[in-house]
Amino acid sequence: MLTNMKRVARSAVLLTLALCWPVTGALAQTQHTANQPASAAEDTRPLPDIPTLMHEVEARQKTAEAIQKNYIYHSTVTEQESDGHNGIRKTETRGYDVFWVEGVEVSRLTKKDGKDLSAKEQQKENNRLNKEIAKAKKKREEAEQQGKSTDPRGNDEITVSRILELGSFSNPRRIKLNGRDTIVVDYTGDPKAKTKNRAETVFRDLVGTVWVDEQDHVLVKAEGHFVNAFKIGAGLVINIHKGTSFSMAQTKINNEVWLPEMFEGQGEARMLLLFNFKGTVRMVNSDYRKFRTTSTILPEMGIPSQP
Repeated sequence: MLTNMKRVARSAVLLTLALCWPVTGALAQTQHTANQPASAAEDTRPLPDIPTLMHEVEARQKTAEAIQKNYIYHSTVTEQESDGHNGIRKTETRGYDVFWVEGVEVSRLTKKDGKDLSAKEQQKENNRLNKEIAKAKKKREEAEQQGKSTDPRGNDEITVSRILELGSFSNPRRIKLNGRDTIVVDYTGDPKAKTKNRAETVFRDLVGTVWVDEQDHVLVKAEGHFVNAFKIGAGLVINIHKGTSFSMAQTKINNEVWLPEMFEGQGEARMLLLFNFKGTVRMVNSDYRKFRTTSTILPEMGIPSQP
């Protein structure tokens, strides 16, 4: 589930080409320093050209990915299913270790509702990951042979140039976010924009706001919602209900790389048989640390070796 949550998050975060999830999955454990407008003196500084800034964010993300591959972190996903009457029908919590193997970001399930996996469940999860990695590598290689630009899993990737054609950025302003100069920009999709693939379709019905760290040119926060219902395959492939919203944030680790800190979605959404929620789903990340991985998860479920 986490991989697909992060895929949805990436699509949303592509407003500035950040993220992710996988994957694949808010308001948890973000720094509590208030967002403050820049001082009057700082307000006199000219704002950067927004299209240029977005292209720089895109370039920085590609560079940062090499550093991100050296990290592992823990992710806790809590899903609260609505009963349709402003109440909660049930709550499920899962824990994951997120890291990279052979150029593919994976999320390994470690706990379900606070309980460690059994030996049988561990082996099943291990097998799932190895199949997932092999599938992602094959898909990525096939796309590369066709000259297509994809994410590390071989999924369609949308460039900043295309995002600028699918909608518009407006109302740029500078604020202080956690003590750092941050450029805030609003995004509005164009429902009439022509798309080239399914991944682009999501941007036509999306409205949101992004926060970009002015010094590092990195997306640090994003919020958005769907102004219309979004469907692919008459809702059989993807079905996101009108009003479904999301938020995400990143945090700087070891003064060298920004990593996902949280993602939260509220509303109702479904992706095939892989991702389905009605209510609230929240992902909170912690325990970031460096590691060295092997080329395969098998035969043991141990944490990838650390320096």
